[in-house]
Amino acid sequence: MASINKLRREKNTAFRTSPESPIPDAQRARFDSLKYYPAAPEFAFAAAITRNPNPDTVIIQTSTNEAVPYLRWGLATFELADEPQKLTLFRKANGADSTLFIPFTDLSNGRETYGGGRYLDVARPKADVSEIELDFNQAYNPYCAYNDEYSCPVPPAENRLSVIIPAGEKSFHD
Repeated sequence: MASINKLRREKNTAFRTSPESPIPDAQRARFDSLKYYPAAPEFAFAAAITRNPNPDTVIIQTSTNEAVPYLRWGLATFELADEPQKLTLFRKANGADSTLFIPFTDLSNGRETYGGGRYLDVARPKADVSEIELDFNQAYNPYCAYNDEYSCPVPPAENRLSVIIPAGEKSFHD
């Protein structure tokens, strides 16, 4: 979990010092760190993937009611709290990215985590790979959680988990 802690330190530094930081300028001077659950290996899962041979294009609404096209690339399935779970894996419709985008909600949203949901990014697996790692320790808030000037994809209903995921980034409080 040392690598998770290193990534978190790097993100905090970037949010504090980078001109591209989503933290508003007025808050950046006093910004110290984002809040996280302690890194926990039990929230990193090997998930079976089912690829869509002909991914359909779906429109995901954003926090500012824009419509953004994504490809429904596939489905990840795993078990948590003795319950089967599934998350749709998305890819930008222009196909220019090398990662899969997983916007999701869980029972922590609006309590300990951002009410609008969180995101995971996963490297797009090679064609012969049948599993991916979903490491919820890397779950992060969308930029609109820090600053209303951003427009962020809203997790679709198909990615609403019925369990709590106490891992990754917590709510941001100014």
